[in-house]
Amino acid sequence: MPIYVTILIALATAAAGTGIGFMYRKQVTETKIGRTEQYAKELLNDATRKAEDQKKEKILEAMEEVLRLKSELDREISDRREEQKRAERRVSQREETLDKKLDNLEKREERINQKGEEIQVRLDEAEALRDKQEAELERIAGITKDEAHQVIVGRVQKDAYHDAAASVRDIESKAREEGEKKARNIIALAIQKCATDHVAESTVSVIALPNDDMKGRIIGREGRNIRALETATGVDLIIDDTPEAVIVSAFDPIRREIARIAIEKLLADGRIHPARIEESVEKARKEVDEKIKEAGEQAVFETQQHSLHPELVKLLGRMRYRTSYGQNVLRHSIEVSHLAGVMASELGADVQLAKRAGLLHDIGKAVDHEQEGTHIQLGGDLARKYRESPEVIHAIIAHHNDTDPQTVEAILVQAADAISAARPGARRESLENYIKRLTKLEEIANSFSGVEKCFAIQSGREVRIMVKPEDVNDEGTRVMAKEIARRIENEMEFPGQIRVNVIRETRSVELAK
Repeated sequence: MPIYVTILIALATAAAGTGIGFMYRKQVTETKIGRTEQYAKELLNDATRKAEDQKKEKILEAMEEVLRLKSELDREISDRREEQKRAERRVSQREETLDKKLDNLEKREERINQKGEEIQVRLDEAEALRDKQEAELERIAGITKDEAHQVIVGRVQKDAYHDAAASVRDIESKAREEGEKKARNIIALAIQKCATDHVAESTVSVIALPNDDMKGRIIGREGRNIRALETATGVDLIIDDTPEAVIVSAFDPIRREIARIAIEKLLADGRIHPARIEESVEKARKEVDEKIKEAGEQAVFETQQHSLHPELVKLLGRMRYRTSYGQNVLRHSIEVSHLAGVMASELGADVQLAKRAGLLHDIGKAVDHEQEGTHIQLGGDLARKYRESPEVIHAIIAHHNDTDPQTVEAILVQAADAISAARPGARRESLENYIKRLTKLEEIANSFSGVEKCFAIQSGREVRIMVKPEDVNDEGTRVMAKEIARRIENEMEFPGQIRVNVIRETRSVELAK
């Protein structure tokens, strides 16, 4: 067979197979498409049925919710209508009550008007009768109504003035007696509860030496040791002919104490040279700082004022080395705190406030050697700086009457300060100053006219003045006492108080024969 015939047969066979396969695939594809379309229609119909069912369910739920809301709204409207009806009934009842009250008031007003008219008629009758009686009295007495009125008023005023003066004298006398008695009891109780030493501690300024040879060692070669000591401590060392003693002179008591301790350490050690001096002074300074801290903490513990600022505690400790008229200022402050607290307790005042103000009243003396101003101003500034209460600040600045005291606690701090300073043995005073104060008291008293003689007694705590009875009356004695007291306050400085006692005495003597 020729090859082209074979090729033609193969091509025909392939074409036939391709046609048959195409027809088969077409038939299969159409069958699948039909089934797919049928399935899609079924899915669509099923989804449509479900959507219709869900739509109906949602519509039913919505209708039920609408019915429920409508029911609730109907109930709320019904409740509000009932409440409105009740409110209308209450308003109606109140209107009825007000109408009844208004009717009663109108009736009462009518009755009052009637009685008022009756009273006015009777008043007119009484006025006419009084005018008639006054005219008859003026005719009988022979004086007019105004003249009689002036006479009666004059007599009443005179009697009232006399009675008032007598009452005032009695009241003043009783009040003074009771006040003095109560004050004495309170002060005596305070002093009794606050027992303290009569001899006050004073700062030591004289250092005892084992022998006079130590003076040369303290001075050193060409004075180098004494210069080193004075430079390191800020004090002046006085080495004179006083046997076995060195005098430490300084305005600052803390520097003087540091110098004293340093010199005593050097004397005990025996090695005195500039390097050793600086080391001893530094150790003495640390020791004094520790003592200051301990003294402040002890004062706070003793007075139970534990909330003080740490810097105020240190300043309190510095007052251990501060004296006033020989009285240790720290012991004085503690004593004032106790006294003020006891008196506040007896009077029902604020005990803690009085004790705190008493403890801090002289805090300015801890820095008055270093800063300008009085210890009162410095104390007030320190209290403000460390956030003390306004009441404590006021008591501090008022304890010497630089500011008028406005609180009971401030007055108690004044009194406690005077008691602590004026008690026997509290302060030292030179004989010269003591005599000057007594002389000044007598000079002030003798400068007033009508004074016959005067005496300063009780160590200058009282001045007793005898006046001439023909020159000064009883009222004049009171005026003189106040004026003398005012001049003493203005012209003198003194601790505590001074009593001014003006005495007027008239004697009549006759002999029976």
